[in-house]
Amino acid sequence: MIQLRNVEKSYPTGPTQTWVLRQITLDIPQGDFVTIMGPSGAGKSTLLSILGMLDHSWSGEFDFLGEAVHRLKPKDRVELNKRYIGFVFQQYHLLDDLTVYENLDIPLSYRDVKKSERAAIVAETLDRFNIVAKKDLYPRQLSGGQQQLVAVARAVIANPRLVLADEPTGNLHSSQGREIMELFTRLNKGGVTIIQVTHSEENAKYGNRIVDLKDGWIVGGER
Repeated sequence: MIQLRNVEKSYPTGPTQTWVLRQITLDIPQGDFVTIMGPSGAGKSTLLSILGMLDHSWSGEFDFLGEAVHRLKPKDRVELNKRYIGFVFQQYHLLDDLTVYENLDIPLSYRDVKKSERAAIVAETLDRFNIVAKKDLYPRQLSGGQQQLVAVARAVIANPRLVLADEPTGNLHSSQGREIMELFTRLNKGGVTIIQVTHSEENAKYGNRIVDLKDGWIVGGER
């Protein structure tokens, strides 16, 4: 599903370059459940943004579902993202001027799901995540944990082929966190590829392999 070859990212600082990622080479087959771990500043979230085709300023080769992403224009990368990828951001990235219901509806509209079908899917998702009572509220009216639940719901509502999750349970109670990780496990068993960034060894156990990053490098063997 994903092949990365010598992917690197840096930015200029005066006369020199500051490296964020170095020589990242990684294969992730369809149906994998990968955890990316490492200390703060290791490049974890940057790698996730590249995989999600949200960061376009990098070098190297990236193939996704047979598409050479490194050769695509940014707008074509965005289309791939909309069609196949669900993203759980660390800072939620909900649209402030849309209600919970409308935030959940957007990924379905990107995939050309009929309006009548979208209504049923959103209703089922609101029920599954126990947020029916929040459907007409705006993100600013929700707690951090509630925004996190909505963000996870938005990421999975359109049955993406790939879910990218940046600290997906960071603001949730432990019981809610377990529910989210168990949801990811069910999705994964159904064939969805999951890549999560986490500091939690407990969450890492839900996946089938761990990639450790340090100072932008993949360090040691996968575990």
